[in-house]
Amino acid sequence: MPASSVRNESPLSGIRVLELGQIAAGPFTASLLADLGADVVKIERPDGGDGMRQWPPFSSGASDAEGYSENFASVNRNKRSVAMDLKCEADVVALKALVTASDILIENYRPGVLARLGLGYEDMKKINPKLIYCSISGYGQTGPYATKGAFDVTVQGISGIMSVTGEPGAPPVKCGVPIGDFCAGLYAGFSVLAMLRKAEETGAGAHIDCSMIGSLLGISALQTSEYFGNDLPPQRLGSAHPRNAPYQAFLASDAYFVIAAGNDKLWHQVANSVGMPELSTDQRFLTQADRAKNQTVLMDILAPIFKTRTAADWLTEMDRRSVPCAPINDFAEILADPHIQHMGLVKTLDLPNGASTKTVAFPVSISGVNTGTLSPPPLLGEHNEEVLAEWLGGTTGTIKTGENL
Repeated sequence: MPASSVRNESPLSGIRVLELGQIAAGPFTASLLADLGADVVKIERPDGGDGMRQWPPFSSGASDAEGYSENFASVNRNKRSVAMDLKCEADVVALKALVTASDILIENYRPGVLARLGLGYEDMKKINPKLIYCSISGYGQTGPYATKGAFDVTVQGISGIMSVTGEPGAPPVKCGVPIGDFCAGLYAGFSVLAMLRKAEETGAGAHIDCSMIGSLLGISALQTSEYFGNDLPPQRLGSAHPRNAPYQAFLASDAYFVIAAGNDKLWHQVANSVGMPELSTDQRFLTQADRAKNQTVLMDILAPIFKTRTAADWLTEMDRRSVPCAPINDFAEILADPHIQHMGLVKTLDLPNGASTKTVAFPVSISGVNTGTLSPPPLLGEHNEEVLAEWLGGTTGTIKTGENL
């Protein structure tokens, strides 16, 4: 049963999405729409499908079933899979038929590949003028780098992200989360929904050109504005902040913890908490700008004091004084945290091989919308005949792979 019929109260119920995506950015974009009730059909090549299907860890189900990729499941729940060979004439005919019944197409092929197969935006626009065609790539569809290969780490490098990540003087470090892929997915999903409204009003679709590099520059607004403002590129500061202090991780007697004294009132509370209220009137630390300018000196004063008590003690003290603070959790700790349990973010997800796992559900609560009912991610090609029957009334017949164009 498609996810859209399971959650027919969802805001995107009735919206049909074709996903020609692999690994992360395209599938994540489509998963956002699927979580909100869209009927997402994932088009995969017959010989192995989306490459993320081969990414460990694998969960075993029934004794005779193969392991199923947990990574793949995390961004492909609530979808259906149709296996098609885009070099097979019959499959291309079937895909174009599905396009006529679609509202949105999401793809993250390298620019130019689908156009060479007769499946680019201009081709699809002719058969469905209302189609919203979203292309996600590393560097965009045009320009000097358009055909350059891209993975998350390379785009983090070129975009400037790695220049401000890590400790001063240390080697470049990428963000531990693949923000290039997932930020592009967020921008793509946002743009798709904006154009969906316009398409419904005007009957005209659009081509969305969403790049990873543009998305990372988009979320780097504070860093780019810092450069525009003083003509100097921002530098690595570890966990510190260029315009606030103390606003970073400190080592207690047993573990690191984080505090964020983002204004003068909070700074006074920190000074009192360490038994040095005189720091509040110290000329070096009077204002936020003063503290940021002299944060190395401030760090040298505070660091030895924070090492005298446990992280739990300091967190209790800061919470008592309403100073924003937090432990440095690993994912095992945060996923088991009582607040996350209260939010209901961790849900059970059944896998098609009979295994059961956990996943982080759609993280935004919307009144009147149920995003907690999750359909299993699909087996490769599991829904070939089902989708053709539902979307097209079975008029294109059986999908046949292997007849090369």
